[in-house]
Amino acid sequence: MNQEETLNEITLFGETNFRNQKKRFGIKRDDRRRHVYIIGKTGMGKTTLLENMIISDIVNGDGCCYVDPHGDTAEKILDFIPPSRINDVIYFNPADTEFPIAFNILEAVDEKSKHLIASGLVGVFKKQFADSWGPRLEYILRNAILALLDYPGSTLLGIMRILVDNSYREKVVEKITDPVVKSFWVNEYTKWNDRTLQEVISPIQNKVGQFLSNFLIRNIVGQVKSTFDLREVIDGRKILIMNLSKGRIGEDTMQLLGSMIVTKLYLAAMSRVDIPEKDRKDFYLYVDEFQNFATDSFADILSEARKYRLNLTMAHQFIEQLPETVSASVFGNVGTLLCFRVGAADAEKLVKEFTPIFLEEDLVNLPAFSIYLKLMIDGVSSDPFSANTLPPLFDEYRSNSTERVVKVSRERYANHRKSIEDKINRWSGMDLSEKMIATSEGHVNFKSERDKQIKTQHRTSVDNKFTKPKPKEDKKLEEKYIVDCFSCGKTAEINFFPDGKRPVFCKDCLVKSRQDRQIKNNATDKAVSPKIATKILEQPQEAVQTISLADLGKRSETPNNK
Repeated sequence: MNQEETLNEITLFGETNFRNQKKRFGIKRDDRRRHVYIIGKTGMGKTTLLENMIISDIVNGDGCCYVDPHGDTAEKILDFIPPSRINDVIYFNPADTEFPIAFNILEAVDEKSKHLIASGLVGVFKKQFADSWGPRLEYILRNAILALLDYPGSTLLGIMRILVDNSYREKVVEKITDPVVKSFWVNEYTKWNDRTLQEVISPIQNKVGQFLSNFLIRNIVGQVKSTFDLREVIDGRKILIMNLSKGRIGEDTMQLLGSMIVTKLYLAAMSRVDIPEKDRKDFYLYVDEFQNFATDSFADILSEARKYRLNLTMAHQFIEQLPETVSASVFGNVGTLLCFRVGAADAEKLVKEFTPIFLEEDLVNLPAFSIYLKLMIDGVSSDPFSANTLPPLFDEYRSNSTERVVKVSRERYANHRKSIEDKINRWSGMDLSEKMIATSEGHVNFKSERDKQIKTQHRTSVDNKFTKPKPKEDKKLEEKYIVDCFSCGKTAEINFFPDGKRPVFCKDCLVKSRQDRQIKNNATDKAVSPKIATKILEQPQEAVQTISLADLGKRSETPNNK
């Protein structure tokens, strides 16, 4: 078999070691459709094996997706992209915050897939919050997702909004076609009182909100129009590289985005039912540390995806990382099983697959880069045998094209962060630029509409600038305000908030103002008695602002006024 036939039909990954007879071998294309499962402790060679396989697919011109929770392999693969395939690459890197790629899982969902999307999303969130998950939370979340799937232009950000925004909820409910979902929002949700409503939506706000409040996720899932179509990725043999480095974006973000992509890929593959099976092109999905994304969708992929030519290769460290349903589906459906060195607990379970040729002691004592495997050959599982994995095979294909690949991917599939955030702010009804007032010396940073109105009134009637300094550390903890004196213009400190309707003076000008006012009042027909004048001088400034001349005149005429 020549090299071209080998690349096209067989993916090389191992070398036999029986009696020192070293012969390279691989797995045929048709046998890969029954999926490949790789298990072993860290540092045993799983990642190198995956790298050899996916670079082989890329060089061969096949479509593939690599989900990398560490980031190193994703970056390494970029160096092996042939120049002829650079335009096929979609580099999905959430850590590239200035150029986020749009991925809206609620976009363009046909009627048959709506419940699958809802179940997949609920499964993603359920995996994240398994310890605090409840039936009522799931019930409301599922209805919220199903409602948004009927509303054009919806994104995951709508989950939070539909729970609290009455006007938005009314618009969504008008578009709902499912009578059961519509009945929930019309006849059930609106009948809850405020206390009950707060109790039922708080868990969702707490759990879903902590994801959507992260701008990394919000700028990706909050865009209405996805910049890439997973059905086109599969049919067009594109290369989707997902750099979900949890050291850069966090573990929760990594799990959420990875799980959503895997779920959407499965649904995109199932939509190929409109193509004859013989015309469906193979698409290879690689998932490293796949326990991070092992929702119930994986069980469906393993049992259903073969006929849609979605071929899964998954690797992780130990069986206990997987949910029972996924674990059962793995061992029930996977065609090829590769085992590196494992722990005693896993050896006890895996030995059933390798007995009687290999024992538990053999599984726990394997050297690095050595494997025991059961290989699918022409649709039939082979007897267990031992082998060594191959070192990196494709150094001659290194193109050092990382920068060019990233640049082209940005141009084709990413948008600038500022434009995205502006659109999200407009959608949510918030214009942050209007509410954020630059704080500088001599100005107050207003935090409420009421304070903003007071500021406007004050500057309209009196051209004073004031600021609220930090409270002095005294026993009374009185709040002090700095103003410009209405008379001399000097800076003065007062202990009441200026309302902008009456002038404010410094201490010297205040005394002078009171004296001038006393002289004017004495000159009137209804003179003010000396006792009242003395009383005026003794009053604090804020009290003077509230006393009019008419009031003083009336008091002077009162016989009992002292």
